[in-house]
Amino acid sequence: MLNSKRLTVTPLRHLAHLVALCLCLSGSLTSLAQAQSATDVALLKSTAPDRAVKLAAAAKLEGSITLYTSIAEKDLKPLIDPFEKKYGVKVTTWRASGDSVMNRTINETRAKRYNVDIVHAGTVELEVLHREKMLQAVASPHFTELMPGSVPAHKEYATTIYSMWVQAYNTGSVKIAELPKTYEDLLDPKWKGRLGYEVENIDWFVTVVKSMGEAKGLQYFRDLASGNGISVRKGHTNLTNMVAAGEVPVALTVYNYMPEQLKKKGAPIDWLVLQPAVVRGNAVGVMKNAKNPAAAALFMDYLLGEGQQAYADLAYLPANTKITSSLRNYKMLVVDPQESLDGRDKWRKLYDEIIIRGAKP
Repeated sequence: MLNSKRLTVTPLRHLAHLVALCLCLSGSLTSLAQAQSATDVALLKSTAPDRAVKLAAAAKLEGSITLYTSIAEKDLKPLIDPFEKKYGVKVTTWRASGDSVMNRTINETRAKRYNVDIVHAGTVELEVLHREKMLQAVASPHFTELMPGSVPAHKEYATTIYSMWVQAYNTGSVKIAELPKTYEDLLDPKWKGRLGYEVENIDWFVTVVKSMGEAKGLQYFRDLASGNGISVRKGHTNLTNMVAAGEVPVALTVYNYMPEQLKKKGAPIDWLVLQPAVVRGNAVGVMKNAKNPAAAALFMDYLLGEGQQAYADLAYLPANTKITSSLRNYKMLVVDPQESLDGRDKWRKLYDEIIIRGAKP
C-alpha cells in the first residue's frame, strides 16, 4: 500500500534562491578569509607594542605551520618542543640539505602548491628565495639584537645562527704538538694524504682566498691540493664521523658543533680554529604565500629570541648578541650571501679546477 503522506516537491524558484544563498555565503567566507590574511600580513610588519600579543593570538587560531629546514634532524626537537608547548602551534617539518630545501620550495611555489609556511636554511638559499620573490618582509623586534649583517635591507629573512667552519682532528692520529696554527702550516709535507674536505664548501674556499688576497689565495690552494692532496667527501656529518673513526686524520671544513657534540659523547675527536674563522649564516624567512602567516612570523620571532639559548646549548653560534658564546672570541669572516651568488659562476669554475679536480683521494 502506498504511503498516504504527501510528497513535498521544492519549487524550482526555491532551489534557485537556495543556490544564490550558498554562493553569497561562499563569497562572504572568501572575503572574510582574504580580510584575515590581509590582517595577518599587516601584523607581520607591525612595530606596535602589542604586536607580540596579537601575533600569538592569531597564531593560535591558525594552529600549525609547515617548516622546511636544513637544521640537523636531532636538533629539531629541542628547538621546536618548547615553542609548541608555549604557543599551542603544531610545527610540521621537512628536513633536507640547504640546496634541496631551496629547490623544493621554488618548484612547489612555481607550481602554486603553497605547502610551506616558513623556511630555515643557509643565507645563500634564503637570498635565492628573496630574488625569486617568494618571501615577505617581517618586522621582528629581535632584529636590533642580532650580530651586524644578520638582517638584509629587504628584511625578508634574518640569520638565526652562524655555523663556524673548524678543523677537526682524530686525537689518536694527530698529536697536539703537531697541530697547525695557521693556514700556511697545512703546506707542511707531514699533512700529505691526511686532509679531508667537504665537497660543497665553496663559500669557505672563496672567503679564505679573498682573506689572503685573490692571487695569493688561489696559489695557496693550488699548492695545497697538488702538494699534500685533499680528500673530498660528501656530507659534513659523514666527514666528522670519518674523523672520529680515524679514517680521515684531519677535516678542514666541518661545522663546529659537530665534533663538539661527538667529543662530549667520548669520541676520539677534537677541533681547532684556524683564524680568521669563516662563518656562514643560517636564516629563517616567511613565505609570501604562507597559509599560516601569523604562526610563521611567531616562530621566526621565537627562533631569533627565546630559541637562541637552545641553539647555544646545541653548540651553535647564536646570532642574538644577548646570548653568550665562547665562539665570539674568534676573529671571524662572514660569508656574504649576495656576493656569493653574484660571483658564483666565476668561483665555481675555480673551485672545481683547484679543489674538486685537483684533489687527491
